[in-house]
Amino acid sequence: MRTSLHQHRLYLPQTWADDPERRRTAGVPAAIGFETKPQLALGQVRAALAKGVPCGLVLSDAGYGIDTDFRTELTELGLRYVVGVQSSISLWPPGQEPLPAKPWSGVGRPPKLRRRDAEHKPVSALDLAKSLSVQAWRTITWREGTNAPLASRFAAVRVRPAHRDDWRSDPHAEEWLLIEWPKGEKEPTKYWLSTLPKRTTRTELVAAAKGRWRIERDYRELKQEVGLGHFEGRGWRGFHHHASLCIAAYGFLVAERCLFPPEHRFQPGPRPTPVVPAEYRPRGARAP
Repeated sequence: MRTSLHQHRLYLPQTWADDPERRRTAGVPAAIGFETKPQLALGQVRAALAKGVPCGLVLSDAGYGIDTDFRTELTELGLRYVVGVQSSISLWPPGQEPLPAKPWSGVGRPPKLRRRDAEHKPVSALDLAKSLSVQAWRTITWREGTNAPLASRFAAVRVRPAHRDDWRSDPHAEEWLLIEWPKGEKEPTKYWLSTLPKRTTRTELVAAAKGRWRIERDYRELKQEVGLGHFEGRGWRGFHHHASLCIAAYGFLVAERCLFPPEHRFQPGPRPTPVVPAEYRPRGARAP
């Protein structure tokens, strides 16, 4: 799901959110409080779904992917994802899961929580990657680069996240763990978790994970070419006016770009004319 062209949210650091004088000077609305970046992202996703934005694959870097609540909420919303994670994330290797609950002693409530012990415990993504055989790695090319095709070595295995699963009665569902280990590097360089179907091929996983370059390109063009990063004010309203105009301009440019080959194949037929909302009133217009 690409929410960047449909809405935007300004991240307000907690030092700002908790400072009444700063809020008053900048004109921050009273309803705006501190939210982490994953919480902001989830709010954008929910708003996009409520507006009927077509669903797609959610992509993110490890800053969001390491947040278990973020991934869980995406699944509960019915969305698939490919998100970056850190090498330290705790996982159950392929075919493993936490131990069943302790046998009931006949006294009190029957135990329900899953267990782990010194012999049976999860491992880090890094340790799991290093334990894979040579045959587990394959060189995959995902797209043409500026000077040459972009390719690297990847492994993909089915795992279960282990975050606090000893507080649960059921283990986390299986997901894909995709690992990139470029030739010549001492250790893997990138890791992703994905809820794409089990039948998904490694090439498809790599293409999806590497699709984030389009988002990065969007933000770079928004900030540098269209001027999103050029705002020098200090007001809440002023920034949002500036950002709204930049995003509207970039949305227009993207739509025009899609008319040129080979991008035209993504948008068959003529584009519908945008409809002005019935409740819209130009600034300064007299009320009906």
